[in-house]
Amino acid sequence: MTRADATDPRLILLDEDDNIVAVARPIKAGENVLIDGAIHALDAEVGLGFKLARRAIAADEPIVKHGARIGIATTAIAAGALVHTHNVRSAYLPSTETLAKAGDPS
Repeated sequence: MTRADATDPRLILLDEDDNIVAVARPIKAGENVLIDGAIHALDAEVGLGFKLARRAIAADEPIVKHGARIGIATTAIAAGALVHTHNVRSAYLPSTETLAKAGDPS
């Protein structure tokens, strides 16, 4: 059995280096999901396209999707937990608002 076989069919692993899985079908609160052979109970409903931690992710660790760094964990994230704006900050280029606050005239 491969790691992909040991993951719930409602979840998609986009790249083997990812530390998240994408939700392919909504999952209700209280349901169990299988990620890399481990069972995790969801404490909240998770919608299509959201992300769950594939493994425990430490605070300040990069969030990796499609093999690319998309964010930084702002707090420790348990395996199977929702990975979203409440526990991740963006790793994309600074926004115009951020640049303006920093005094960048561009």
